[in-house]
Amino acid sequence: MRRRSLLAVLVVAAGLLSACTAEDPKEDPNAPKPGTLRVLASSELSDMTAVFDRVRQDTGITVRPTYMGTLDAVDLLARGKADGAYDALWLSSDDYLRLRPEAARKVLSETPVMSSPVAIGVRPATVRELGWKPENVTWSQVDRAVRDGRLTYGMTDPARSNSGFATLVSVASALSGAQSALTDADVAKATPRLKEFFRGQKLTSGSSGWLATAYRRRGTVDALLNYESVLKGIPGLTVIRPRDGVVTADYPFSSLASTDARTREDVRKVTADLRTDAVQKLITDTTRRRPVVPSVRPAAGLDTGRRRELPFPGSRSVADGLLDSYENELRRPSRTVYVLDTSGSMEGDRLSALKKALTGLTGDFRDREEVTLMPFGSNVKSVRTHVVDPKDPGAGLAAIRRDTDALGADGGTAVYTSLEQAYDHLGPDRDTFTSIVLMTDGENTAGAEAGDFDGFYRALGRDRRDIPVFPILFGDSSRSELQHIADLTGGRLFDARQGSLDGAFEEIRGYQ
Repeated sequence: MRRRSLLAVLVVAAGLLSACTAEDPKEDPNAPKPGTLRVLASSELSDMTAVFDRVRQDTGITVRPTYMGTLDAVDLLARGKADGAYDALWLSSDDYLRLRPEAARKVLSETPVMSSPVAIGVRPATVRELGWKPENVTWSQVDRAVRDGRLTYGMTDPARSNSGFATLVSVASALSGAQSALTDADVAKATPRLKEFFRGQKLTSGSSGWLATAYRRRGTVDALLNYESVLKGIPGLTVIRPRDGVVTADYPFSSLASTDARTREDVRKVTADLRTDAVQKLITDTTRRRPVVPSVRPAAGLDTGRRRELPFPGSRSVADGLLDSYENELRRPSRTVYVLDTSGSMEGDRLSALKKALTGLTGDFRDREEVTLMPFGSNVKSVRTHVVDPKDPGAGLAAIRRDTDALGADGGTAVYTSLEQAYDHLGPDRDTFTSIVLMTDGENTAGAEAGDFDGFYRALGRDRRDIPVFPILFGDSSRSELQHIADLTGGRLFDARQGSLDGAFEEIRGYQ
């Protein structure tokens, strides 16, 4: 079986930079500035704007976060790419960072600021049907409900989201009965039950925000597995912390070894302010995370009952092995149609970039995954489907690379006609994570128009209307047109004009 390292993930920072104050466009946005801390932060901390504003008022220091998936951030740190680019680190957890010495030595200090445990958000009607008492629910009860076909759920991709990875560790620890740090033997012991458990996963996502949006839009799953703070922000869920234990994020604010003494002092000041009673209360009231200062009570509605902290994997090899098992054995397989613009405007560098991005992506395809390449110009040029067979994954991957290499550019741009054919190709649901990826470098010039596609989509059966389109903004394509496609189908727009086509394709992997 193919081994896929947990850290074999391309860093995708394009479009995720968020500044607390406007910057001069002529200046380097990453250049250090007095009174500003450049912070590499977990993506879910985008809800901390009010806290950043308060810190600036209290200390005069501006926190300027760059948001990134926690596991990608660890990889960036380990490869030395954060040196000189960031002053501090603020991840949901440093547990995985500690498993990689080359990343751990980049951190000088780490101080927990707040916490949020993994939890299960369940529809109240489902809680009643199952006869659950929320304060007494265990992972075994959740597992039994899934095996009986009475509970379906969504969770984020463990390879890209720390909430997904923490959830995976929580489930594996609980179902294996591990009494200490997870081992390979624990994972092997739990695998039969984990296979049953992940049959209940009907929704995946690369981010907690999109997961919540998809849950509200589709209404096809009974529950979500995520951090308590995220679930508390979704109306209509009963939030349950399983009685037999969870993994908790403690959000340490960390100083980086590559910084100077002045910057480290600024990190110390910000850390101290974040742990004051006033800021701790602001954090818990606005984000539903739990304070770490005993004198501050958790926000109303946060259960104060104690839960066992489930053990984190004791080595990187165990963590990687757990992820490999999830990706290639445990989770439902993926089925994706790549609708690829190979019109005349793609000739040259643009087509070369597309081929490079797709070829690189083949190293990330999972066992059992079905991949369809649908290049188009004035019409669809071909439809080629390949499956990554666990018995011989190399054959399917080689076929995808051959078809990619054979792509040629000519013709107009029939975006909507090609999308209609992609939906027709997919047909009825086959119990997979199914999606369409659209890459185009221009506006629609041939075939069906936007209004025609809107009518086509709304006439589809429910199963196919639940298939999202993930458009990639590239070249001269129209943001408004592609954003409309994403909004209509419940997908998400990815911008390759601010980063790279490779990065956009890689980021989409978390949603497949």
